[in-house]
Amino acid sequence: MPDQEIFKITVECWHILSQDLFTKSKTSTNNNGGILSFNRTNNAMHALNPIYINILHVLRIILIGNMSKPEEVLVVTDEDNNVVRESTKDTEQLALYKTMRECLVYCTNLDYDDTERIMLGKLQKQVDGSEWSWNNLNTLCWAIGSISGAMDEDPEKRFLVTVIKDLLGLCEMKRGKDNKAIIASNIMYVVGQYPRFLRAHWKFLKTVVNKLFEFMHESHPGVQDMACDTFLKIATKCKRKFVTIQVDETRPFICELVEGLNEVVNDLQPHQVNAFYEAVGTMLSDRTPIIIANGNRLEHAQILNQLMSSPNASWKRILTIGSSNPAQMTDSSTLREMIQILKLNTRMVLTIGSMYTSQLETIFQDLLNLHRHYSEYIIQAVASQGPIATQMSTVRMVRSAKKEIVRLLTAYIDLSGPPEADAPTVASGILPPILEPVLLDYNKSIANARDMEVLQFVGKVVSKLKSNVSEVIPKLFEHVFESTLEMITTNHEDFPEHRIHFYQFIRAIIKNCFVSLFNIPPKQQKLTVDAIVWAIKHTERNISEMGLEILYELLQNVSRTPNIAQGFYQQYLLSLIQDILSVMTDRLHKSGFKMHATLLRHMFHLIQMNQVTVPLFDPSTQAVGQTNPAFVREHVSSMLMAGFQTLTRSEVTTFVEGMFDLKMDLPTFKTHLRDFLIQVKEFSSEDNSGLFQEEADMKAKEERDAMLRERSAVPGILKPSEIDEDL
Repeated sequence: MPDQEIFKITVECWHILSQDLFTKSKTSTNNNGGILSFNRTNNAMHALNPIYINILHVLRIILIGNMSKPEEVLVVTDEDNNVVRESTKDTEQLALYKTMRECLVYCTNLDYDDTERIMLGKLQKQVDGSEWSWNNLNTLCWAIGSISGAMDEDPEKRFLVTVIKDLLGLCEMKRGKDNKAIIASNIMYVVGQYPRFLRAHWKFLKTVVNKLFEFMHESHPGVQDMACDTFLKIATKCKRKFVTIQVDETRPFICELVEGLNEVVNDLQPHQVNAFYEAVGTMLSDRTPIIIANGNRLEHAQILNQLMSSPNASWKRILTIGSSNPAQMTDSSTLREMIQILKLNTRMVLTIGSMYTSQLETIFQDLLNLHRHYSEYIIQAVASQGPIATQMSTVRMVRSAKKEIVRLLTAYIDLSGPPEADAPTVASGILPPILEPVLLDYNKSIANARDMEVLQFVGKVVSKLKSNVSEVIPKLFEHVFESTLEMITTNHEDFPEHRIHFYQFIRAIIKNCFVSLFNIPPKQQKLTVDAIVWAIKHTERNISEMGLEILYELLQNVSRTPNIAQGFYQQYLLSLIQDILSVMTDRLHKSGFKMHATLLRHMFHLIQMNQVTVPLFDPSTQAVGQTNPAFVREHVSSMLMAGFQTLTRSEVTTFVEGMFDLKMDLPTFKTHLRDFLIQVKEFSSEDNSGLFQEEADMKAKEERDAMLRERSAVPGILKPSEIDEDL
């Protein structure tokens, strides 16, 4: 039926039926009560009631002839039947595609011979022109791409050889830019969906890649984007094929590729060039030895150097001009080109990791000089024109370039590792010259000119290099801690990204360089604990929950460090108990209940087990013989009685005694807390589902895992992009 809503409902109905039929045919009970295993090579139709065979045949025809557009397809026809690049994603159409795709996968598993016959018959009618139309070709190719993995390998090979040959022939046969754009789009979608076939058939893979290079020169909207996206997808799934010598070849394809790279990318836009370089970098990231003629080995660094020769030449040209005319470095066209080169380098780091070291050595000093130059430019602009300068277009572009430098260095440190760059080498050789310009710039800048990327950078430095950077923790605190704290504690809204990365930085220190936290001045130590408490009380759920997790890691590390523990407990433990009880009972932080319980149990049990040996009270105001457990019992009871006047003394006493009960494991402790909270008048009339969020999340995860296991057992139901080839 042409009505979209009715069609959608009926497809959902057929999806349920086809899934049910597949499940029943996969494991059916024979007459003796045993299990008859599903055998795909003989198809599953023998297990079905004959009434379904013809119905499913008609269903396959309808699904193939009406297949919705997949997300990967960028070339579409508009309401005037013009071929254009898709501007926005149609979420309803994508949801319909998902349902239709899975339904067709189930139908194909039930009888892939029938699916193949229908598809090849429709394809033949496109080739001979009897049913040629853009819509017919689109729906057919979208259907062909949707059943990847649903056939066994040999039938899939036979099927795809025919499909790809016919589509390539159709591309040569048809005239007109729009026709070629539609066919090109379909070729790219189909080949991108069958990496298993491409890995097994080098000649087809090479033909497809060279065809993609042709499409990269096609000016029709969307074709170049799709060609680059498909090339990246194929490079990701088949990377080893490009760095090893294939049959009838004299060297790996990547050597040929980097030699002719400039000719391939000369018609591409900057974002497309980045995708292309990422694809080549993905091939290079496979550390398989690159062997060329006579068994000689080609180092990955040599390929990388050749790959980056063109952007490096542009980089040197810009810097040479800038050295004689510094004003040129803030020209808008120069900034755009510089940002593009930096983004390309960042994309390469993210793709090849520590293998990028040789390229970093080439531009490292230039990066630092450029960061320093741009930092001074922004500071001078703010000094002369005030904070409004940060909104000016040139200053914004200069900041973008400066941010991209920090992103590049952050990515490199985060992905560094042996053999090119182990942690001690990075910490002692690469990090020190970076810290001074980056940290000084952040500290000297006004709040609106401080880049969140710097906080991201210091967080990655600590989490990646761990104890190798213990000595620089005081310097990191000195330059970024108080200045950021002032920015984010003014209110709960401003600088949200700074706030997140600030707490990730604190967490990295507590997790990886804990002792260094006690080598900073006492004032900064207290500010750190205060900042964590402020996060716990934050109204943003992600910040409050991060604060709770940071505090728990801090307390665990404190308990493992005897020379620090007692001083810490004496200064902070009582106030932390009060803070956690406060947020647990304020009715605004119910989602954090699991961590509230975890923290309270940890702290109360520490006290009850006499692991806190220093007094938590002022001895001069307490009776002789006072103990921490007795004092804290009375202190907490008084606090609760004052805060919740509807509670009786006996109710409070029972609750407090339970928190000190060492026999309570965490689930029992949580039940004890829940029972108390629901007793409280303020909670009794509210929705308290947040107190059970952990159980709800666990149940949802179990359901998702079960669904994934069920889906994974169906050949073809997972898209190629959802399958980790390395596994």
